[in-house]
Amino acid sequence: MHIRGDHAELVVGGRLDVRNAADARTVLHSALDAGRGDLVLDLTELDSWDATGLGVIMGAHRRAGRTGRRLVLRGVPDRMQRVLVATRLHRILAIEDPEQPGRVTPLPACERAG
Repeated sequence: MHIRGDHAELVVGGRLDVRNAADARTVLHSALDAGRGDLVLDLTELDSWDATGLGVIMGAHRRAGRTGRRLVLRGVPDRMQRVLVATRLHRILAIEDPEQPGRVTPLPACERAG
């Protein structure tokens, strides 16, 4: 797994799983504590995540709320979008609309039905 960026936007790549969850959590929390406004988490380079990785993202979402910020997911791969829909987390998390960058909307209806 690799994470690069700053307190406004982070790009996550590789696998986000139990082996690197603690490192990812530390980076996300530091970025949230250091900045203001939305923290965009770009997942276009993310290969996979497990339940622990998803837990890291949910923890960052909660911490963002406590710090007066919002965590926005960008470029969520299709297979991971399906996990968010299956767990109904797509209703909680802010996900950037791939058709209109900068606009945060729920996942498209066709993906919610899948």
